[in-house]
Amino acid sequence: MKNTRLRNNKGQFKRASKVSEFGIVNLSTYTSPEIKEVNGEDWIEYGADNNYFQYLIDRYNGSPTNNAAINGISQAIYGKGLNATDANRKPNEYAQMISLFKKDVVRKLCYDLKLMGQCAIQVIYSKGRKKIAQLEHMPIETLRAEKCNDDGDIPAYYYFKDWANIKRSDTPLRIPAYGMSNEDIEIYYIKPYKSGFYYYSPVDYQGGLQYAELEEEVSNYHLNNIMNGLAPSMLINFNNGTPNQEERQLIESKIAQKFSGTSNAGKFILAFNDNKESQAEITPVQLSDAHNQYQFLSEESQSKIQVSHRVVSPFLLGIRTSSGFSSNADEIKTASLLMDNTVIRPFQELLIDCFDHLLAFNDISLNLYFTTLQPLEFTEVDSSIQDKEDIEEETGVEMETKLCTTKLSSDSVKVVLGSLADSGVQMNDEWSVVDELDEDSEYSNEDWATFLINEKPETTLSKIKRIVGLKDFVTSKNDGSAYSDLDSKNGLYKIRYKYARGMSKSGESRDFCTQMMAMSSKGTVWRIEDIDKASYFENVNVEFRHKPSMDYNIFELKGGVFCQHKWVRVLYRLESQTEVSKNLGNYKKTRTIPASALRSPRGSKKAAIATDKQAGRGVYPK
Repeated sequence: MKNTRLRNNKGQFKRASKVSEFGIVNLSTYTSPEIKEVNGEDWIEYGADNNYFQYLIDRYNGSPTNNAAINGISQAIYGKGLNATDANRKPNEYAQMISLFKKDVVRKLCYDLKLMGQCAIQVIYSKGRKKIAQLEHMPIETLRAEKCNDDGDIPAYYYFKDWANIKRSDTPLRIPAYGMSNEDIEIYYIKPYKSGFYYYSPVDYQGGLQYAELEEEVSNYHLNNIMNGLAPSMLINFNNGTPNQEERQLIESKIAQKFSGTSNAGKFILAFNDNKESQAEITPVQLSDAHNQYQFLSEESQSKIQVSHRVVSPFLLGIRTSSGFSSNADEIKTASLLMDNTVIRPFQELLIDCFDHLLAFNDISLNLYFTTLQPLEFTEVDSSIQDKEDIEEETGVEMETKLCTTKLSSDSVKVVLGSLADSGVQMNDEWSVVDELDEDSEYSNEDWATFLINEKPETTLSKIKRIVGLKDFVTSKNDGSAYSDLDSKNGLYKIRYKYARGMSKSGESRDFCTQMMAMSSKGTVWRIEDIDKASYFENVNVEFRHKPSMDYNIFELKGGVFCQHKWVRVLYRLESQTEVSKNLGNYKKTRTIPASALRSPRGSKKAAIATDKQAGRGVYPK
């Protein structure tokens, strides 16, 4: 306290007397994040000491309730990872998405977004910036935004590993913001809109940070009070005279460094006296119900932290409390659904919107969603108003798996599928899948197989065994070894067909399609001969033929009118005698076979056109 002169009732100054003087050391108080430009620097500071991200990390590490809430919500945001409802229709695009957004990267982005209120992706381009080659997580605490340009855009971000200890001699690394340069590496910064904030975004639990710090300090107080032998607050008397103001402040500062804070379980009071007889008399005010006071502070902190995180029920964090629900299971189910829709989904939608923006650079368009952690029995769907893609997003159960459940008896299945119910097989281990193609692809089986498969050198004995095996023309074998006219003549590869979803629209599948998809989901494939047999020699799906006398071609028309399914060619290679070609890697990216690798003879396009119909009628040009 300051040394002031007092006036008497006549307004005259009283004579200064030698009195005891004392000071109280105050604890630090909570401050909101300060965002400011610094003269002479190109970046924007976040927090009074440019280290507000570390403040958030400290509150995460120090408060058990805050820690549990951030861990639980960030894990719920990630769920079981990214998926796409149209993955089956766009396998190449889906594969590229998975390779770009690796699980570890997405998991870190979800964690940063919840803990820090924002996250960042390092975008790495291919040579010539034709494609995004790689996406990596960037620790958000290492970045500071550059001052905006005249257009109001943030042109870059500065990277430094420890902003709290940056020196004048240090030079942070400048990395351009996404879309603001022609460089090979850029930063894509993800943050939700918050009114009044431009460069950075405050965390969604900003209002609970005071209580997180309070919970931390209360627990720290109790721990250190016990460790220090339950020592009370201190009165320190100096009986050798009253020093001047500067000396008092120096003494207070040094003692504060040693004794103050919750780590020493209490405040202390300094009293400066001329002698022992004039020392300050302190009458302690004891809290008779101190344990209740601290219990209240602890419960109040826990409650307010949960409110700031919008935790619908403490059960979701593993905290048991009394409630008005009929049972814990009822509360968990209701609270889980509510929190998933009001808290988790907004975070997921923000990330997916940003992911879509990045994928668009590579000409990838997918209907992304995060597979939920919600138990299936908690999820409520209505097939009368939701299509199959919506249900997949809600439940996380992929359409192929969920919608192709076998409900018919084995006898009924045979009636629906005919011989297809028995002729379909799962290839044995000696046959390895190389690639799949839609049946309408322009590539012939021979060109396709020759480009992707190389023959291994073989012994005379193994060659004899293989050729002898080719003489087995049994129409059906349950190990996949049965011969087909589409198989290679030297026995090195086989062509089979699987039944697959070609489109994804609302509506129920016919029994034929449902049963075929159920078998296909287990890895069942068919020979072309098996499909032809069901089409021309059996009454399978005949109700969809145009005329009673007309054959019904299952290979061409699949399950019937407006069917959404298709046949897909599957190429298998003989594992023991072949190996994949070095061409496979590039082929899976481009899905093309170079013209030089095709076996079409030169001039084959004109070979089928009469010379008289060709331009110039075959006359040599002059």
